[in-house]
Amino acid sequence: MFTGIIEAVGEVAALEPKSGDLRVRIKTGKLDLSDVQLGDSIATNGVCLTVVDLPGDGYWADVSVETIALTTVKQWKIGSKVNLEKALMPQSRLGGHIVSGHVDGLGEVISRETEARAEQFRIRAPQELAKYIAHKGSITIDGTSLTVNAVSGNEFQLTIVPHTIAETIIGTYKTGTKVNLEVDVIARYLERLLTGGTENHNNHSKIDINFLAEHGFAKN
Repeated sequence: MFTGIIEAVGEVAALEPKSGDLRVRIKTGKLDLSDVQLGDSIATNGVCLTVVDLPGDGYWADVSVETIALTTVKQWKIGSKVNLEKALMPQSRLGGHIVSGHVDGLGEVISRETEARAEQFRIRAPQELAKYIAHKGSITIDGTSLTVNAVSGNEFQLTIVPHTIAETIIGTYKTGTKVNLEVDVIARYLERLLTGGTENHNNHSKIDINFLAEHGFAKN
């Protein structure tokens, strides 16, 4: 598990095809690897990767075919910058929110505007993820825990402060940039509990205002 608080920006140093999938080497920059062991997890642009080798200045990890297909890993090149976060320790502060490192889908930056010292980004999410994105709720973008400031359909707005711009790869985003999205896991579990595990598999939720009213969560 992770918190979505980025610890360092790393760089893709090698991409080696391996029998249909991929082995990647990440240089970790200022990330402290002194307590990292083989088998540990590191969130890399929000993708939970398992360390299989530690060459000293970074780590190697294997990436499955499914992960390549569902994330921005397929767009990585030598020199691509990536957000890094080591796995959450029991004594760590939960500065962001609970992040699993399992990407739910790809979003796209559709606008970026300056507002005072901050930057306003509008992101378009896949339609099937829109129901999990709430005003003032949490969402993970390339591994960064962020607060949703506005929602309209499957588009949402983020206000990014200068520190986050400086310490993550968000500062490199421009219109058209694809990003890894992980929705709040609590929203997913809540849906599962409310539907009793009977939701269909077409990504169309049975939860609507009538359902919520019936179960005491809203008034018609």
